[in-house]
Amino acid sequence: MIVGIDRLIAEPALRGPLNGKRVALLAHPASVTQDLTHALDALALCRDISLSAAFGPQHGLRGDKQDNMMETPDYNDPVHGIPVFSLYGDVRKPTDAMMDAFDVMLVDLQDLGCRIYTFITTLRYVLEAASRHRKIVWVLDRCNPVGRPVEGLTLRTGWESFVGAGALPMRHGLTLGELGSWFVKTLKLDVEYRIIEMKNWRPDAAPGFGWPLGARAWVNPSPNAPNLWMSRAYAGTVMLEGTTLSEGRGTTRPLELFGAPDINARAIMKEMSSLAPPWLEGCRLRECWFEPTFHKHAGQLCHGVQIHTEDPAYDHDAFKPWRLLALAFKAIRRLYPDYPLWRDFAYEYERGRQPIDIINGGPLLRQWVDDTSAKPQDLDKVALADEQAWSDERQQYLRY
Repeated sequence: MIVGIDRLIAEPALRGPLNGKRVALLAHPASVTQDLTHALDALALCRDISLSAAFGPQHGLRGDKQDNMMETPDYNDPVHGIPVFSLYGDVRKPTDAMMDAFDVMLVDLQDLGCRIYTFITTLRYVLEAASRHRKIVWVLDRCNPVGRPVEGLTLRTGWESFVGAGALPMRHGLTLGELGSWFVKTLKLDVEYRIIEMKNWRPDAAPGFGWPLGARAWVNPSPNAPNLWMSRAYAGTVMLEGTTLSEGRGTTRPLELFGAPDINARAIMKEMSSLAPPWLEGCRLRECWFEPTFHKHAGQLCHGVQIHTEDPAYDHDAFKPWRLLALAFKAIRRLYPDYPLWRDFAYEYERGRQPIDIINGGPLLRQWVDDTSAKPQDLDKVALADEQAWSDERQQYLRY
């Protein structure tokens, strides 16, 4: 598999339209070539590219910010002598001054295939600003590491946020380049947009099913995205950010597990299995104990569940991480009716709304969990309709 940045470096003809233009790069730590050279350094070696600025999304160009809502300042790159603008600092949308620094922006971001991953929203904001300022945007495409599956409720109108860029399900099954095309069309943006497509991406091929296992190094696109297994579970485990349960931050397996000091994980797993066995297929669940070194329940022994997708039991088509975690919440509510499950804090700069609702693009999942009469098939019915509608809509944007 050859990703967009490697093609741009290897094929001078692709770079032709950049001649004589000021070029900016939007990137993060995983924006590397096949030989692990960072995209900024690789582009700087191309004599026919004039780099004038760089941009960093959440966690920064260098990925140095560990947690959410930890902002990155602007600075000057000490190696290349260009300004590096933060799109997760004083602003999250490019300012007029930032847009004046370039003619063409190259976007090279490794996504995780989940609506809540904020690089998607940053791409939307960049495209909107480029439309206003008559700038050009190219996405140097990369694979969606979790492939093509679609899952989850579609974000409802009025629930847009920095973790909800538009009417997408939780697992959208598109690459960042394909998502850019969707934004351009659905937002009716008048912008010159181009995708530098990958070559030989096979999202249905085992064992990676989206990620070329053994053929390309994994570099964390954000500090708590350490491996493919996390990315597979992420569309479910990210919902833990809206709960009082630990999502494993402060452990070596963040967002692959969940737990708390005051729950019985074994009882929860049993309840999940009795409620909706099909929602547990495609993976193995393992009872575990862990003690986070920071974040929720730091220094406390937690009883929890780890989601394993790295062994032969993994079934790419059967695995449903969003349903799995929804089921875990339902099991906890049934076993502990008064458990303070939903966390209340300012989540990604949103106030006055519950974080779990912001994450899910509406209150439907929380209401289903808290409704003692609601059954798994009730949530499944709504989700299946959303998933089918999105699968039909996205068809025209598929490039691979």
